[in-house]
Amino acid sequence: MDLTKRPLPRAAALLTGVAFLAGAAIRPPGAFPGQSSSAASTSPSATAAASQSVSDFEQRLSRINGQIKDLKARIEAEARKESSVLSSLARVNLNKSLVQKELAVQNVELERARAELASIQADIRAIRSNLDRERESIEKTLVTLYKFGRFDFFQFLLQARDIETYASESKNLAILARHQEDVVSRFLRSLDEQRTAEAALDSKQRDLAEMVRAANLKKQELETEARKYAALVQETRKNKDTFKQTLEELSASAGELQKMMNKIISQEWVLPTAFVPLYERRGRLPWPLEGRVITNFGFERHPDFKTMVMNKGLEISPGKDKSLILSVHTGKVVYADYFQGYGNLLIVDHGMTYYSLYGHCAEFLVAVGDMVRAGQPLAMVGDTGSLKGECLYFEIRYKTKALDPLQWLKRR
Repeated sequence: MDLTKRPLPRAAALLTGVAFLAGAAIRPPGAFPGQSSSAASTSPSATAAASQSVSDFEQRLSRINGQIKDLKARIEAEARKESSVLSSLARVNLNKSLVQKELAVQNVELERARAELASIQADIRAIRSNLDRERESIEKTLVTLYKFGRFDFFQFLLQARDIETYASESKNLAILARHQEDVVSRFLRSLDEQRTAEAALDSKQRDLAEMVRAANLKKQELETEARKYAALVQETRKNKDTFKQTLEELSASAGELQKMMNKIISQEWVLPTAFVPLYERRGRLPWPLEGRVITNFGFERHPDFKTMVMNKGLEISPGKDKSLILSVHTGKVVYADYFQGYGNLLIVDHGMTYYSLYGHCAEFLVAVGDMVRAGQPLAMVGDTGSLKGECLYFEIRYKTKALDPLQWLKRR
């Protein structure tokens, strides 16, 4: 008898048919070409990216919360000071900055929530894709069983030619049973994963809607604080008595800055060997901020009160979409803090007792002790301590003497 034409035993034929028609189904989870170990699971690279993203959010939140803590401490310190025009301006401005930072926290939380929402949606898509494959596998198995007809175990037992045939075909049936059980189990697990993910999606969408509402309220609060500050600045500039008092307070602040500069000069640091002195770059220094000069170095007459005011630096209004304050030369950050009359003030020591000063900053991007190079971002432009709105106050000093910055910066 030709063995190649001998019909397959019933159980072996049944198993072969299922394996052939539902070949993809008998692969273990994740064995589909181009697929990870589970359609709903996350690949190692995706897991690493998600972990990195979470770490990034946490770092940003930690930094902003640290700034909020500092602002609250400054507000408390200002509240203890004797009432003055500058201290009133400082308190209102600090409150505005505090609300800005609280809004920044909410924006980071919103960004994180949106990222988590997108991740859940991606999981649901993967689960549904997996369900489709598993459903197709089950359907193919059912079709195969239907084609081979109902199988009677007792008939199989009675028709077994010998114990070896019985053992062999029993093994085949056991494999088939286990395979079907695995397919159904995976399908049910995927259904459960889908229900869990959809519940998480619904919860996250509700959280997101609440966070958007809270952020909008915080924006309104910020607008209120900004109007308060603008009104106080307007009062300072338009009321002659208030303006006169402000000038006296600014003069006192300038004296305090002079004292601080003397301390900084006494702590001069050693220059690196390959350092180019600032004086060799006179007339060729890059501008610290792209924008328009609104206050020049030297004496300035008030348009209404005809009072003469001495400006020891420039005030530069930022150009459109220009918010980065840049270092004009290589140096070391020796001061970065709030200074009354100058707002958030940053001082860079360029060696040989040359210094550049950057006032009214919104946020520092460097810290005391940092080495900086020409063109490196130092801070974000702001309006802290400013009577002219958002601008940069910029000085160049040799020892304690203020120099005209326009003689040091590139011509434009």
